[in-house]
Amino acid sequence: MTITPEFPATPTAPAVSFRTVDLRGKGLTLAGLRAAVPRAQHQTVADAEQKVLDIIGDVRRRGYDALTEYAQRFDGVEQDHPLVPAAELARALAELDPAVRKALEESISRARRFADSQRPRNIDVELGDGAIVSQNWVPVARVGLYVPGGLAVYPSSVIMNVVPALAAGVASIALASPPQKDFGGLPHPTILAAAALLGINEVYAIGGAQAIAAFAYGVDATTAGPTLEPVDVVTGPGNIFVATAKRLVKGVVGIDSEAGTTEIAILADSTAQPRLVAADLISQAEHDPKAASVLITDSEDLAAAVQIELNTQAAATKHSERVREALSGPQSGVVLVEDLEQGVAACDAYAAEHLEIMTANAAAVAARIRNAGAIFVGDYSPVSLGDYCAGSNHVLPTSGTAAFSSGLNVTTFLRAIQVINYTKGALQEVSGHIVSLAGAEDLPAHGQAVTARFGKPA
Repeated sequence: MTITPEFPATPTAPAVSFRTVDLRGKGLTLAGLRAAVPRAQHQTVADAEQKVLDIIGDVRRRGYDALTEYAQRFDGVEQDHPLVPAAELARALAELDPAVRKALEESISRARRFADSQRPRNIDVELGDGAIVSQNWVPVARVGLYVPGGLAVYPSSVIMNVVPALAAGVASIALASPPQKDFGGLPHPTILAAAALLGINEVYAIGGAQAIAAFAYGVDATTAGPTLEPVDVVTGPGNIFVATAKRLVKGVVGIDSEAGTTEIAILADSTAQPRLVAADLISQAEHDPKAASVLITDSEDLAAAVQIELNTQAAATKHSERVREALSGPQSGVVLVEDLEQGVAACDAYAAEHLEIMTANAAAVAARIRNAGAIFVGDYSPVSLGDYCAGSNHVLPTSGTAAFSSGLNVTTFLRAIQVINYTKGALQEVSGHIVSLAGAEDLPAHGQAVTARFGKPA
């Protein structure tokens, strides 16, 4: 692996230090590729873990008193109780910009159609006369959905969390989003409006790791407000503290994935349009100074042209300073590969949250990818489409966890319960095998539990 200086900026635009990692001619193993691709070098989960453990313990011990203090410390707001009044939800929806409402309704409609089709069917398998084993998909009773605040407003994340939970048949849904000083200590009104539009009336102004702790362990009622009941599953994206909190409460509750700061990788060849590649890299860099934007290509000419476009477009975009910082960070850059084969291998090693394919025969190339949260195929399927109106879900695994975990979907909120229903004859048919296996495992009482049903000793 060779790291070379970034391509030069255009003389009329602020510089974007989009570094280059050259993998050409390197016969790298999977481990080598994982080490070579750009990754964030900012605060790690280990760094955040003790802080999050302290927050979780504090919320468990002191409940709403702790949440009130964290609202003041982290968000600068005073709270009596974090539950958002129903009147505020109704007001937010009534005052919502009609164009935004129409867009949210379209996003909800498409997400519902996709989510409703995801629910797996129950099955009954007859393994012999009177021997039936079934698998039934049953929703969890209660879920806690987290919608981040920070540098942007995410009503789309309300949709992405709520719609699959509703499609799964979850009966009790609670939503938390950070309190905003500019809005009287409530979450952003567009977040509240999206929740109201979906019929969610249990909304809390709680942010960060403390929200995850409150969901996992519950909070007892006070004179200021009711109990926050614990949930069975916690979902939703967030910063490193939210992701760490989800990891630490996993086992107490289920989680979707450790969705942290956003990332995009684009696999492109010489047929790609530099202005589109640059626009899509910038679209994700806009989220956060620590967002990751990675171009993987076998074309030096494309890489050079994209660098020029990055400087031009970054200078013109609204959040230019944030974008330049993200694009110039160690988590971003261009990866030069020998050919498409090495490019696919680099993509699988990176395991991007969002992966765009901008190559000739893009659909065929996309079919070869094994590790990604979501794959966007061709020039007309940008990540922005998935963020809002594709119908897919944008709550996706980050930081390489797409190699073993999936994006949020209906099955996140379902459990597969196996049902075994054997008749006497069906049990008798396999009783000898059970006795033999029980003996092999030195668990004779297992065999006796079967033979006792037929009046014979094991």
